[in-house]
Amino acid sequence: MASPHLDGEKTLDPPEGFTVLQEGKARILQRENDVFYNKAQVVNRDLSLSVMRQFQRVRVREHEADKRMPKNKRGKGQMCATPRDSPILPHLMSPEEIEEMFKTQLMHEGDEEGAGAGTGGGGEASAGATVGTDAGARTATGDGDGGEVGAERHVVREKPPLRPLRILEGMAASGLRAIRYARELDGVGCVVANDLDPTAIEAIKRNKTFNAGHSTDAAARMEKVVCAGTDVRMLMMQHEKMFDAVDLDPYGTPSTLLDGAVQAVADGGLLLITATDMAVLCGNNGEVCWTKYGSYPLRAKYCHEQALRILLASIDAAAGRYKRHIVPVLSVSVDFYIRCFVRVYTSAKDAKLAPTKVSYCYQCVGCDTYAMQPVGRTATKGGSTKFQPGRGPAVPQNCPNCGWVLNMGGPFWSDPIHDPAWVSETKKEVEENKSTYPGYDKIHALLTTVEEELPDCPLHYEIHSMSQCLKATPPPMALFRSAVINAGYRVSPAHCNPLAVKTDAPSEVLWDILRCWVKEHPVKPQKDKTPGSVILGKEPTVVANWTRVNGAFTKAQRDGVTRFPNNPEENWGPKMRAGRPMPGSGSGGDEVKHGATKKQRTQ
Repeated sequence: MASPHLDGEKTLDPPEGFTVLQEGKARILQRENDVFYNKAQVVNRDLSLSVMRQFQRVRVREHEADKRMPKNKRGKGQMCATPRDSPILPHLMSPEEIEEMFKTQLMHEGDEEGAGAGTGGGGEASAGATVGTDAGARTATGDGDGGEVGAERHVVREKPPLRPLRILEGMAASGLRAIRYARELDGVGCVVANDLDPTAIEAIKRNKTFNAGHSTDAAARMEKVVCAGTDVRMLMMQHEKMFDAVDLDPYGTPSTLLDGAVQAVADGGLLLITATDMAVLCGNNGEVCWTKYGSYPLRAKYCHEQALRILLASIDAAAGRYKRHIVPVLSVSVDFYIRCFVRVYTSAKDAKLAPTKVSYCYQCVGCDTYAMQPVGRTATKGGSTKFQPGRGPAVPQNCPNCGWVLNMGGPFWSDPIHDPAWVSETKKEVEENKSTYPGYDKIHALLTTVEEELPDCPLHYEIHSMSQCLKATPPPMALFRSAVINAGYRVSPAHCNPLAVKTDAPSEVLWDILRCWVKEHPVKPQKDKTPGSVILGKEPTVVANWTRVNGAFTKAQRDGVTRFPNNPEENWGPKMRAGRPMPGSGSGGDEVKHGATKKQRTQ
């Protein structure tokens, strides 16, 4: 099978035994299941490319407008954790920056003495000489008096020029994502494609060579892909604040990678993290989630958004240990995994705000009522900000709606999980460059639904689940949303559940609306006491107004834009680990079942 043709590029045949898989401008050589590849992750890779392009645009704007120095201070001299013989270091820093980083304190003092005594001769530092550093240029000036007491010296720190993007793909497998970054993004300095598996490193090198042979431009871009075959945790901790973007897409949980990830990304850099251990994050194994992420999950209909908020809280907790904090720009639940895009900043002051951004959640075991209680709060007094514990309890001992007990989970991230401006600009770029995204339909639908969400309303209700509690037929979604809006509250859908309702209305108002619905559409009385019967036994204090309003329909719905498309093919989900035999690959026509997915083994 020859490689697919792109305009202006050659068509090459693959080596014997390999097939060519193309995605975007990248081509990879695949042989059975020797290196992990999942076609369903095209959505993940396309979304990452679109967000990375938005990051590049924002980065340029910020560099032009922001006068502050980037806070990329790291250990130097004997305190430097970076090996001097690191093979990727020359791709991340200039020779001058590397030399400066490895200077000991004695060497720095010697330089300063030489600069103070220098008069321009004998190789000594002259007035106004500059020494480049990663944070900027250090200028030493003297008054030419031989460095005697009273000589004036001052340091001027200038903001360095914006360097090309340095990207780390920590678990590259076939290198498909790294190759797409190099081939489809402009302004890239290097893409470090790392994997601990020697088979994967061989595959990356093979795919680099294969892609480079298609055109001169492809060859030049493949030079920017740098292979590294080491433990990604060690690589990240040894290259502190040296990457502008760190992309981690592990097979399972990323929990063990977070500590290194928040250290490796530069100030204001982008961190892209995937988690596929959804059973843990969604509440099936609460104790495991606590040990991995430091949060206790709840079994509820908002479990996928809960998973996002648990991961964000865990990332921010890891960042806080190094006086850093995160700002989420996009967080999505897709198919069988979640994906978070956050920016990491260095600020001891802002890191102290971490308790105000997470909350415990109280979930009723009888009905869908939930309540959030912030872990911390701030109070301003006399022009200074005081950090104080959150006030509670947020709920009584029993659910105020049905009387059943409440479970407590968390802490979850309760600040916004998206940046509306980022989402809007990213969606616009995707629409303008539709042909460059193989998974356009899904990522456009995803960005459309994310754009519709209320950013300041954590978690959500599900209208069908609430109606099931009452043993009632659910009202039409547009009618229910209209009643919420007519009651004076905001409402929106959620990207992770087509039946979800995000709103700032209290749960009591939502139950009142459903009580009014049941009055018009009676249900059979229940013999036993149930949460639903208790809720219906109370008279509504808010009378529902069912008049339809435009706000009940989102702009995408009014324009007929697809918001929840079907999967493009069967078995669109997780795949087996690399190295396991593929189904049907057994000798003598016998199927090899032990390497297949659970669904494939049962078919």
